[in-house]
Amino acid sequence: MSELTKLTLKDAVEGLKARTFSSEELTKAFLSNIEASNPAINAYVEVTADKAIEMAKASDAKLAKGEGGDLEGAPLGIKDLFCTEGVQTTAGSNMLRGFKPPYESTVTANLWRDGAVMLGKLNMDEFAMGSANETSAFGPVKNPWKAEGSDAELTPGGSSGGSAAAVAADLCLAATASDTGGSIRQPAAFTGTVGIKPTYGRASRFGMVAFASSLDQAGPITKTVTDAAILLKSMCSFDTKDSTSLDIPTPDWTQSIGKSVKGLRIGVPAEYLIDGMSEEIKALWQQGVDWLKAAGCEIVEISLPHTKYALPAYYIVAPAEASSNLARYDGMRFGHRAEEFSSLADLYETSRADGFGAEVKRRLIIGAYVLSAGFYDAYYVKALKVRRRITEDFDNVWGKVDAILTPSTPTAAFKLGDKQIDPLTMYLNDVFTVTTNLAGLPGISVPAGLNAQGLPLGLQVIGKALDEATVFQVAAALEDSAGFVSKPAKWW
Repeated sequence: MSELTKLTLKDAVEGLKARTFSSEELTKAFLSNIEASNPAINAYVEVTADKAIEMAKASDAKLAKGEGGDLEGAPLGIKDLFCTEGVQTTAGSNMLRGFKPPYESTVTANLWRDGAVMLGKLNMDEFAMGSANETSAFGPVKNPWKAEGSDAELTPGGSSGGSAAAVAADLCLAATASDTGGSIRQPAAFTGTVGIKPTYGRASRFGMVAFASSLDQAGPITKTVTDAAILLKSMCSFDTKDSTSLDIPTPDWTQSIGKSVKGLRIGVPAEYLIDGMSEEIKALWQQGVDWLKAAGCEIVEISLPHTKYALPAYYIVAPAEASSNLARYDGMRFGHRAEEFSSLADLYETSRADGFGAEVKRRLIIGAYVLSAGFYDAYYVKALKVRRRITEDFDNVWGKVDAILTPSTPTAAFKLGDKQIDPLTMYLNDVFTVTTNLAGLPGISVPAGLNAQGLPLGLQVIGKALDEATVFQVAAALEDSAGFVSKPAKWW
């Protein structure tokens, strides 16, 4: 394996600018890695080799003149949720197989503006609905990590499992991802990578295949906290094509990296100490508290009393919005169209039955049910009221703390297929992450240690709305204290 593919995004960008190596060399090294490794890991659903070489050559021409953007020549992986002009975008579903958008998502357009190179499209749970990357129409992604002494295939998490696995296995410098209930932070925790969901509205949703519009937010998965700050800056922008986009400047978050955290007040919520939490996760959380205390932070015990209602509220709001968003995929307006049907009603039914997988159908049924007459007030309206209370819980503690520290996930990565038989057990993977989506807050997962089986575990930092600067500042301090440099032992 080429040493170039082991570089961080920061080091690669600096090396390209210094012309230590070319973008074409770097891109070819990654393409070679992908060719050798992807059959085993299944992170990419489409590799755009010719386009990548073409983009790399264009970047090299700019770099030769001393020109170029912040990401000039850097090869990235793109989650298959972001529309890419002329390149198949499926959202991991048979419903969209063969769809080549005639337009570019705002997030990817920003990356190309800054000089990034597209290696290909990354696997994901179908329509971003899943926590294990097992619902993809292209098959599950395999986590590059394996438990010590075991050959069992592990999940990389979901829905951004392809993004996390590709970064962990050095199949791209960094990757785009999206987070509706934890789909950036949970895969990052499972693969020993860094993943941040910014404040809702920071990154445009235009050109992202919608799941739940009031919860979806784009963000990066990277090798380091610094890399996350670099990539997030390029991804975020104000966009008139997205009515929820915030018309505010995008800061340079790299300025927060390395800043002292002395004097910052860090909240530790009692409600996150859930029944059945493993002793390893508890110990890691306490270790994180100790690290921040040693760095000069003040630790404050806080209460977020409505936390226990977050998962039930999320699994009403998200499916409700999904059932509305995915209604357009009916074989007539958009999406897969059944070849054989006996009537117009049968065309609709068969097209959707063939096009959608089991988990998407499950959530669409739930969503249609909670929005139906007679149940709308009992379920959907009540869930919205709970969502408001969860937001108020956070609002009430921000006067006392500057950031909040929690575990990222309740467990380490589990075996593929292990929890598929029980959707409710699968949904519990989001227990620590959904609150930030419901409240629209920024949250980051940082790799902080290994469990007894040698699998990575993550800590999550939650910040105030639009205060990604403090989130990055605290995350960098955790990263520095943890000194996490472990990589998966290569089995593929």
